[in-house]
Amino acid sequence: MRLWSYLEGGGKRAVAVWHRRAGKDSIALNWTAPAAHERIGTYWHMLPTQAQGRKTVWDGIDRAGRRMIDQAFPEPLRANVRKDEMKIELKCGSIWQVVGSDNYNTLIGANPVGVIFSEYSVADPSAWDYIRPILAENGGWAIFIYTARGRNHGATLYEMAQGNPAWFAEILTVDDTGILAPEVIEEERNSGMAEDMIQQEYYCSFQAALVGAYYGKQMLAAEKEGRIGSVPYEPHVPVETWWDIGIGDAMAIWFVQRVGREIRVIDYYEMSGEGLPHFAKVLQDRNYVYSRHIGPHDIEVRELGTGKSRKETAAALGIKFTVAPKLPVEDGIDAMRAMLPRCWFDKVKTARLIECLRQYRKAWDERLKVFQAHPCHDWASHGADAGRYGAVMGDPRTKRDDIPPFVPKTPPASAPRRADWLYR
Repeated sequence: MRLWSYLEGGGKRAVAVWHRRAGKDSIALNWTAPAAHERIGTYWHMLPTQAQGRKTVWDGIDRAGRRMIDQAFPEPLRANVRKDEMKIELKCGSIWQVVGSDNYNTLIGANPVGVIFSEYSVADPSAWDYIRPILAENGGWAIFIYTARGRNHGATLYEMAQGNPAWFAEILTVDDTGILAPEVIEEERNSGMAEDMIQQEYYCSFQAALVGAYYGKQMLAAEKEGRIGSVPYEPHVPVETWWDIGIGDAMAIWFVQRVGREIRVIDYYEMSGEGLPHFAKVLQDRNYVYSRHIGPHDIEVRELGTGKSRKETAAALGIKFTVAPKLPVEDGIDAMRAMLPRCWFDKVKTARLIECLRQYRKAWDERLKVFQAHPCHDWASHGADAGRYGAVMGDPRTKRDDIPPFVPKTPPASAPRRADWLYR
């Protein structure tokens, strides 16, 4: 009722961190329905992925056995339904649609006036950065509903909202709602549910480790030890780049300097929908002095259309890749875990990478209610995969037989700005 009253009073920004099964999506749908009739426009209910949106909302069934969308948008209100797009056109003229933050780039051109960010704590935070200028311009509203997932962007957003009088912020645990009795929680604990999971799901604890996260402990240690802060570029130390190169997916690049045993992550870049020429220009514009560029093993696969591998295409653009060995993902994750205690991260330039590493986690089997033996492939996996390729390559300074000693020097003033400069 506090959230509803805030919205009914004209509030535009709300963060509701409520425990599992508290009815977050149901409340959000029931708020959107009258809102869509009071102001004609486009309304989105955004889940981390479109597949999750279909399962949780479009096909979701409430406690009374009703489809959630039938309860919120009954048949008499509808003019048309597009099941393939999970879209309902209302007779009043508004459009309501289920979308995923995993493909928010495909929504370019739309002008939503109300957006529900469901499960925001595991969604791609870039979706909010994309949508917020639209809502600011058209006076629209945004509601973030989620449970805690460790010290990530969900915690940051809640803390900001808590101290911002223009925002609504609320945490509701099972003790606040009374929806689940204490004996139910105790039975979950006795039947083997991890305490971190209980604290996360039912008590909305941001301090509990993200269950299933591969690097949660390492990133928490980095924060506590002060290894996330200002990490400036050292001009006399070469920069390595570590790449995750996707096909029709996001590409990610780490920019790393090695100083003693420290691995300094000074910069990070990620973009989707662009080819290698775009990334070659990104390297050139940063004007770093590069030593080597590490790419995944599949960069050597030849494309059917051109007959060339992406390694060859990159070489023509001035990026000479060193190919990471093809190892099991588990070995790469172990290498990352061993490397991260030596990493320092620039808090500003690598902010998205830090979130990727915090959120990189095991895939969850919703049917069996168990974690699977492989990572979840979502927005967080691109940055994590790029780091994994760099981690398995090791430190080139220890391989004296393969790589001559590095002696950095300033390039001549007349030297072309090329991404493949090697100064030794």
